[in-house]
Amino acid sequence: MELLDANLELKEIQKLQGHTDRVWSLAWNPATAAADVPSVFASCSGDKTVRIWEESPSTRSWDCKAVLEETHTRTVRSCAWSPSGKLLATASFDATTAIWENVGGDFECVSTLEGHENEVKSVSWNASGSLLATCGRDKTVWIWEVMPGNEFDCIQVLQGHTQDVKMVQWHPTMDMLFSCSYDNTVKVWWSEDADGDWSCVQTLGESNNGHSSTVWSLAFNAKGDKLVTCSDDLSLKIWEADIIRMQSGDGYAPWNHMCTLSGYHDRTVFSVHWSRDGIIASGAADDAVRLFVESKDGSMNGPTYQLLLKKEKAHDMDVNSVQWFPGEKRLLASASDDGTIKIWELASLA
Repeated sequence: MELLDANLELKEIQKLQGHTDRVWSLAWNPATAAADVPSVFASCSGDKTVRIWEESPSTRSWDCKAVLEETHTRTVRSCAWSPSGKLLATASFDATTAIWENVGGDFECVSTLEGHENEVKSVSWNASGSLLATCGRDKTVWIWEVMPGNEFDCIQVLQGHTQDVKMVQWHPTMDMLFSCSYDNTVKVWWSEDADGDWSCVQTLGESNNGHSSTVWSLAFNAKGDKLVTCSDDLSLKIWEADIIRMQSGDGYAPWNHMCTLSGYHDRTVFSVHWSRDGIIASGAADDAVRLFVESKDGSMNGPTYQLLLKKEKAHDMDVNSVQWFPGEKRLLASASDDGTIKIWELASLA
């Protein structure tokens, strides 16, 4: 059934309270996406803590299973699970990134990554879990190699952004790194060979159909051939690249602007995420969550996207993060300045 033809609603399943300050970011544990495993996600906050939430199979509700505290001394801005789900990385305004390991149900801080001059804004693992990227207000992006024994070696500091770097994100299948910044650009970082140096191979800026203000977030579709970015300029932009060419080892293929979704948001768009079945969610400063899908009509100029639904007043304040559950179920988690997390289900209207 076509999503656009279906009568769908974003139904609030649960509101999770516990953080005592704004909730900045969320991350589902990818190892808990299977149907027979209780799903787990992490949240991080201005209250300097990270919370681990687990679904109870009997009640289908999420409970806080652990509070990771007394490690970061300032806001925890970003969290990301390793692909195996065994390690959790947390990036903080205290200039450190902490690595946590789940040891028999207890989370222990097994490593602390230092080097950024000030606030670390985002952290991301590559697809194989062999590399970690961090970025921050010092305008740099760091690439760390994951070594045995929970050791992390900085292999390169990438410079190129002229302002605060808001987010880093690895491509879902290839070792290609993306960063977005207060300088209004997205930069693509690439290494020609496994041991070579990383360099900026493309900058998506205003001169090539990019954003005209801060780029807050980006996300990939499941296949990895499309990218969505969101910005302070109130728009979402969709980009595409010849992923087959890159995967075949034929060198870098550039990302091209496909379309811009404007007129839907009237406040800053902070977060964007693409579901495995092609639904784009956005979280914004107008307290709403919106869902977009590719419209099947498709114009001569290529695909277009349209609003599937808008959830007004999803939260009482800014929506900082939206994250689709990585498994079969159409669940979406959202985090807000109001200190709460909400779990939503995209369901057919009865």
